[in-house]
Amino acid sequence: MKILIPTAKEMNTDLPSIETAPLKAESQAVLDALTLYSASQLESFYKVSVEKAMEEFQNIQALKKQTAQHYPALKLFDGLMYRHIKRDKLDEAEQAYLENHVFITSALYGVVPALSPMAPHRLDFLMKLKVAGKTLKSHWKAAYDEVLKKEEVIFSLLSSEFETVFYKDILYSV
Repeated sequence: MKILIPTAKEMNTDLPSIETAPLKAESQAVLDALTLYSASQLESFYKVSVEKAMEEFQNIQALKKQTAQHYPALKLFDGLMYRHIKRDKLDEAEQAYLENHVFITSALYGVVPALSPMAPHRLDFLMKLKVAGKTLKSHWKAAYDEVLKKEEVIFSLLSSEFETVFYKDILYSV
């Protein structure tokens, strides 16, 4: 069984950072598209304040320079759903369950195990970012479906924004 949860806008970076591996090719392509935006362009792209746009610009630049701080994704995001998930003081069985069954869906990282390293980012599938001429959803569709195609049971806590990334026959065939 795989449990799918979305990212959240609220984040907690008052955590110890963890090591990370280089971005997957799909993620690097998204990052490359994001680095074309200036801080002022990000303000209108994300529909956020100047301060939030500058913060996101700095996050993107840190990712580009490979200096971004990374955190376990399940602990980084701090939205309402996340605050109701046990994330601290996990025993081995709980940690193994999270690593094998709970997956976070991200417009920047794809579908990743819940404790995977992630850098703070605001990107979601409602953003009109083009990656190599494709929408974000089109860019990620094959990679998202690959993660799930062998799974018999999928429990999705995703909004329709995220679910439309998957081919319907993959997501609803179980």
